[in-house]
Amino acid sequence: MPQAQVLDGKAIAAEIIERIGQQISSKPDQTPPGLAVVLVGDNPASQVYVRNKQRACTRAGLHSELIRLAADSTQAELLATIDQLNARDDIHGILVQLPLPDQMDEHQVTERIAAHKDVDGFHPHNIGRLLLRRPALRPCTPKGVMTLLQRTGIALPGRDAVIVGQSNIVGRPMMLELLLAGCTPTLCHSKTQQLAEKVRAADIVVAAVGIPRFIPGDWVKAGAVVIDVGINRLPDGSLCGDVDYATACQSAAWITPVPGGVGPMTVASLLQNTVQAAQ
Repeated sequence: MPQAQVLDGKAIAAEIIERIGQQISSKPDQTPPGLAVVLVGDNPASQVYVRNKQRACTRAGLHSELIRLAADSTQAELLATIDQLNARDDIHGILVQLPLPDQMDEHQVTERIAAHKDVDGFHPHNIGRLLLRRPALRPCTPKGVMTLLQRTGIALPGRDAVIVGQSNIVGRPMMLELLLAGCTPTLCHSKTQQLAEKVRAADIVVAAVGIPRFIPGDWVKAGAVVIDVGINRLPDGSLCGDVDYATACQSAAWITPVPGGVGPMTVASLLQNTVQAAQ
């Protein structure tokens, strides 16, 4: 039987969204926070993510708009759309759903969003603030992970944390979040040597590599907290994370399920950022 306690991201996210809803409904005379989501093309996974975000906005009482652009839209058309949203007073947060079609420059798009409306937290201004220990709008997935870690009740200062995966969306800002919390983070990637030994020494493991069951359970130290950011679809249609959940449960103290762990927390963090941007 699994010994690990499950960090139920779905339940925690629902609490956060309900709290935001109460906050908004208590001020009926105020304009609700507004989120604009820009979806370019018809990537099936992106459509699912966007639908989840819109449903969460509706539950919380946020104003949300979906702007669809064709897959063959130009970079100039997308930038013009962002400029229009930057200028609108009723839109407090702007999110351009990634990935973008090949003809578009993701970095230029991210930097075109006004920093105070960048609810994804990817703008260089917001990443820079996090680096300087003065966070403003924080990247949603790492922010959601930090909320999960706080729910364990474990004191974070001094803990050794290992992040597997160095993406701009998760790995790198995750390192900064853990550093800000007083942990000693190690960021591992494809060139890292002795990865198993590094993971085995970690009090906190954040897996964000995008490879099914990449981290076997015997890499997890007894009593460690395992946060699985990965969501991978297997040939039979089922979903699994980057960690071998069944075996990791035997040694971890806390673990996130896939699905129902980090994913809902990312959406809840997006709503928190939108409320913060409106304020």
